Amino acid sequence: MSAEGGVKRYLTPGWLIVWIILIGGAVITFRRFAIGLGATTNLSDGAPWGLWIGFDVFSGVALAAGGFTMAFLVHLAGEKSLKPLVRPAILTALIGYVLVIFGLLYDLGKPWNIWHAMFWINHHSVMFEVAWCVMLYTTVLFLEFIPVVFERFRASRALKVMRVVAVPLYILGVILSTLHQSSLGSMMLIVPTKLHPLWYTPILPLLFFLSALTVGIAMVMTEAFISSKLLRRGLEFDLLMRLGRYLAVLNLFYLVVKFQDLVRRGAWEYVFEGSRESIYFIVEMLLFILPLFILFNHRLRRRRGFLFTSSLMVVLGLILNRVNVSFSGLLGSTSTRYFPDIQEIWISVFLVTLAGLVFGLAARYLPIFTHEEEEGEPEPEPARGVGPRTARSEGSA
Repeated sequence: MSAEGGVKRYLTPGWLIVWIILIGGAVITFRRFAIGLGATTNLSDGAPWGLWIGFDVFSGVALAAGGFTMAFLVHLAGEKSLKPLVRPAILTALIGYVLVIFGLLYDLGKPWNIWHAMFWINHHSVMFEVAWCVMLYTTVLFLEFIPVVFERFRASRALKVMRVVAVPLYILGVILSTLHQSSLGSMMLIVPTKLHPLWYTPILPLLFFLSALTVGIAMVMTEAFISSKLLRRGLEFDLLMRLGRYLAVLNLFYLVVKFQDLVRRGAWEYVFEGSRESIYFIVEMLLFILPLFILFNHRLRRRRGFLFTSSLMVVLGLILNRVNVSFSGLLGSTSTRYFPDIQEIWISVFLVTLAGLVFGLAARYLPIFTHEEEEGEPEPEPARGVGPRTARSEGSA
């Protein structure tokens, strides 16, 4: 490719949008750290947490759960057939956690004090535990991903060392993720009179953990579909269908626990009260419930568009849940109105765009997709109780 052709490649309409997002994000970033939160957000004493916490941090941590869920399924639970999905999942998780840290820097009133959690020990603080788990798990993700770099540069000795410590790293990653995914829910237990009853519950830590498991798988599937299109690579569709079964079971289990808790607490009546919170809750639940009709339907699950839609809806449902818990469900108790400033929205889009660019660069120069599958619909699965030989015989007949 000529130099002129290389330049034109980055001047297409799609890339022009990317450049606008990046330049605008850089300008707003400068304003945020030079002038302060007041110049770039609509946050207030009544709404101290907004989009940067609800989406960039709370949602970002959960959306990055695919790293530990896939590591557990493949390396600890023995689902070796799903191994081609592990490297993209770990890369997505690593990028996600790094951007969560950056997103937190935007929201902190004194971001230069973020390192205080490393030395000012407070064993009674849930936020302290979350900070340490996020720092440690980001380190674990880096160590889990570094063998890909060693493989790219053929550092065989370093690869042997990492293979020795791989299983302990996976176990440590699962433990750390379990701790801080649930502890993010524990943080909200201190506001029983402020968080709306549709979301406040003593089992919020359990719900946060279960929803993180669910969306971790959904995010792996969504990332696979999107990257196959943007990077023009093969799609592991047979593996995604298999992963869809796990998503169906986990999603159903999460919803059963969620609705059982609503009934037990007597909070079911708030679903139909017609308030703003009830509308948010109904939309959130629909984004989790509707995918079940696809995922438990054998024919629909075998169609790419439906499978992608189901995973994307779960991702959107999780995002709405974290937004509702972190600020939408709190505003009613404070009689405060909050809608993100355009600069808040821009920064969130800016961070997501950076994540996509980093993922694309890694996929281009590192062996991320080592088990490419040719595109095409998978062969029909034989009926239950009918082996491959019997199925062929019936087809011949």
